[in-house]
Amino acid sequence: MSRAIDIPAADGTIDAHVFTPENADGPLPAVVLLTDIGALRPCYHEKAQRIADAGYAVLMPNIYYRDAAGEIVPAGQSFRDPDVRPTLVEYAGHLTPEAQSRDFVAWLEGIDAAPEFAEGKVAVVGYCLTGAFALRMAAEHPERIAAAAGFHSANLAQADDAHSPVKVVNHIAGRVYFGHADRDELLPPEQIARMDEALAAAGVHFTTELYRGAPHGYTAKDATGSYHAEADELHYKRLLTLLEETL
Repeated sequence: MSRAIDIPAADGTIDAHVFTPENADGPLPAVVLLTDIGALRPCYHEKAQRIADAGYAVLMPNIYYRDAAGEIVPAGQSFRDPDVRPTLVEYAGHLTPEAQSRDFVAWLEGIDAAPEFAEGKVAVVGYCLTGAFALRMAAEHPERIAAAAGFHSANLAQADDAHSPVKVVNHIAGRVYFGHADRDELLPPEQIARMDEALAAAGVHFTTELYRGAPHGYTAKDATGSYHAEADELHYKRLLTLLEETL
């Protein structure tokens, strides 16, 4: 089951959804689920509910609340359609590291204010561009983030990016898991290696896994030509194991 909530933030009001199991009894461990570049839409509601049904309260915020509320992609269209994609790319460009930092604070405050969430540690999971957000949130709030996961993450460790999350991993205290697509043009092998090296040097407890035959976007059911059912199921298995072991 789910309900819509509004979360006050430094840059406005974040529209978000909270998902819990049917007939949930009492507050549950908190998970922040961040959508891919396509933002709030049915396949991510389904994803959040499936995670919640395993015994968690899941917060799914609208990462583009500064520009638009609710679903950005019109019904019946794909987030990859040429008349939709430019808007999403524009909105994503507004999510600077500084903007992300302000949102991290708001999400945690929203969790603390909502009755569905238990006190204590939080996990965060991101997809595509928000895999980097999850890592940055873990670095900026090590006292709260027990686990951070990223699936088909994009641009995690670009050599020419002064604001790359690879530069802040030494602050992470929680567990990290990455499920990478082995045919991902947005995260080539050299970036994976650079991130792994940084995490190892920082002493972070992390796992990196390559999903064989999986393209970028393998968990998005509405991504024509990218969705990979076997890799998607593996992602749930790995994520739920991580949550069970850390929350």
